[in-house]
Amino acid sequence: MIVYQKTKKGFETDILSGDIENIILKLYENKLERSTGKKEQDSWRNSLHYMHTVLSDPEIPYNTGVTIELQIPQTSKRIDFIISGKNEDKIDHVVIIELKQWQSAELTEKDGVVRTALGRGIHESSHPSYQAWSYSALLQDFNVTIQTDKIQLHPCAYLHNYIEDTVIRNPFYKKYLDEAPVFLKKDLMLLRDFIKSFVKSGDDGEIMYRIDKGEIRPSKMLSESLAKMIEGNQEFVMIDEQKLVYESAIDLAKKSNANNKNVLIIEGGPGTGKSVVAVNLLVGITNLGKLVQYVTKNAAPRAVYASKLTKTLTKTRFSNLFKGSGAYTETPKNTFDTLVVDEAHRLNEKSGLFSNLGENQVKEIISASKLSVFFIDEDQRVTLKDIGNKAEIKKWAELVGANVHEMELSSQFRCAGSDGYLAWLDQILQIRETANFSINDLGYDFQVVTSPNQLRDIIFEKNKENNKARLVAGYCWDWKSKNNRNAFDIEIPEFDFAMKWNLAVDGSLWIQMPNSVNEIGCIHTCQGLEVDYIGVIVGKDLIVRDNIVLVDPSKRSSQDQSIKGYKSMLKSDPEKAKALTRSIIKNTYRTLMTRGLKGCYVYFEDKLTEEYFINKLAK
Repeated sequence: MIVYQKTKKGFETDILSGDIENIILKLYENKLERSTGKKEQDSWRNSLHYMHTVLSDPEIPYNTGVTIELQIPQTSKRIDFIISGKNEDKIDHVVIIELKQWQSAELTEKDGVVRTALGRGIHESSHPSYQAWSYSALLQDFNVTIQTDKIQLHPCAYLHNYIEDTVIRNPFYKKYLDEAPVFLKKDLMLLRDFIKSFVKSGDDGEIMYRIDKGEIRPSKMLSESLAKMIEGNQEFVMIDEQKLVYESAIDLAKKSNANNKNVLIIEGGPGTGKSVVAVNLLVGITNLGKLVQYVTKNAAPRAVYASKLTKTLTKTRFSNLFKGSGAYTETPKNTFDTLVVDEAHRLNEKSGLFSNLGENQVKEIISASKLSVFFIDEDQRVTLKDIGNKAEIKKWAELVGANVHEMELSSQFRCAGSDGYLAWLDQILQIRETANFSINDLGYDFQVVTSPNQLRDIIFEKNKENNKARLVAGYCWDWKSKNNRNAFDIEIPEFDFAMKWNLAVDGSLWIQMPNSVNEIGCIHTCQGLEVDYIGVIVGKDLIVRDNIVLVDPSKRSSQDQSIKGYKSMLKSDPEKAKALTRSIIKNTYRTLMTRGLKGCYVYFEDKLTEEYFINKLAK
C-alpha cells in the first residue's frame, strides 16, 4: 500500500506549500486508518526537504514518480522514499532510499549492526545499508510484478545530517554497502548522480502503480523452507529487530560459558518471525561449532519439521537438533552451549506423560545450557499448566547467576503483515485496549459466517489452491470418535453439521496431511504453525453480553486438559481461577484466529457473540 504518490512536480508543489508533513499525515490516516506520532511527522518535514533539494535538477524529469511510505507486502514495514522512471533503454528502474536523521554511529562486532542515538540514549540498530537492502529484497520476494516485468531495484541510504567518519562506511559493513550505498551530508550531488544513472525519463508514477496493484506472492512457510535452512541457505530476509535479535543471540553464543551464563528473553506476538529467527539461530550457532538444540513444548511443530526433514536429516540427527521441553530433567549443568526455546510460553513445571518428572522446565533448560534463548508470547499461554512468562524465566536465571537480556520482535509477517489486525483482535476480544477499532483496508480477509456449513465450504474451496486451509475449533466437544470411529465429535444439529476431531489418524501432522481438511484441528495441533486460510468455530465458552466479552469454562469439554484443576482452584482462590481461565480461553481463540497468513473466517455458536463481531466489522 502506498501512502503518498505523485510526480516530482507534484512533490515539489507540496514541499513549497510548507505543509508537506500534514499532507502526508492526512493521507497516512486515511489509507492506514491510524495516526502516527510527532517524531515521524518531524522526520517527514526535515528529511523530505533534503530530498526536494536532491531532486532539484533539470536532468531529473518533472514526471519522474515520487512515492513516500510504501508498505512492503506481507509485512508491517514501510519504505521511506522511492523514485521511479526509465533509463535510456526504456527499462523500468526504481530507486529505494532509506532516510535517516542520524548524526553519528558506533561500530559493533555484530554483522550489519551499528549503535546510534535512537529516542533516549544509544541503541543498536540495523546499519542503514542493511536496512535498505533488506527492504528491497523483501519487495522483490513478495511482488510478482517486479519479477515478471523485470523492474530493476536500487536500494541506498541517505543520512543527510551525517558527517563522514570511520564508522558508517567501515569495511566491516562492506557487503551491505556494496548492495546499498550510503550517502552522507556532503554527498547530495553523489546521490543525485546515483538517481540520474538509472532515471533518464519519467513514468508519471506508473511503475509504482503497477507494483502497488500487482499480485502478491504468498509468504514463505517455515516448515517448507526448513530443509534449505538446515543446509545453511538464507531462506528468509531478517529485517530490523529480527536482525538485531539474531545477531545479539549469535554474539551471546560466542561469549557464554560456564562462568558467564546468559539468558535472552525475546517477546513477540503471532507472526513476528519468532520461529524463523529461532531456526536461523539453530543453524548459525551450529556453524560456530557450538552444541545447540531447538526446543518446543508443543509436539505439533516438531512432528511437522521431522516430516519435512526426513530427506535431509537422519532420525538421529533430527533428534539431536530438535527436542521437547521435558528432555532436560537429568541433563548435567552446562551440557549445551545454547538451547533455543521456541513457544516458551508453553513450558510446564513437570515433565513426562504423567507430569511426574523433573522439577521445573524453565530451571532445567537454564541449568543445562550456557546460553538459553526464550522466544515468548505471554498471550499464547493456553493451559493452566503453562508457566512460561518473563517473571518465571528471570527468577531461575537470577538464582544461578545468569545475565538476563531482553529484546522484542514486532515486525509482522503474518495476517497480511498487519499489526492492525492483531491490535484489532486484542481490542475486540478485550484482551487489551488498543486504538484499532476497524480492519477495513488492511488487506486481510476476515469474515464472520453465519453457519458452520458455510465455514466448511469456504475452507474446502480455499484448500483447493495449495492444501493450505484448515478448520479449527475451541475444545467444547468431547472426542467421541477416539473410541468409536463411526462417531462424530463436533456436532451442531440445527445446521445438520457433523465433523471429527483430527487427533485419531494424523495427530500432530494434521495441519499438512492432504485429507485432514476433512477434520477439525484444535489449539494443540496448530499452535506454532500456520496456513494460508484458517476457519475457526467458536464454541459457547466465549460469549458476549452487553458488549462485554465473557468466558464460560463449563462449556469446555470435560476431556479438555487445558483448564484441568480449574474447579479446585475456584474453591481455594476464586479470583485467580477466574482470571486465569478468562485469559486461557481468550488466548486460545486469539491464537486460533492468527494461524492464517491471508485470511480468517469465523463461525460463532452463540448468536449474540456473532452479532457483536458483525457490528465491530461494520465500523
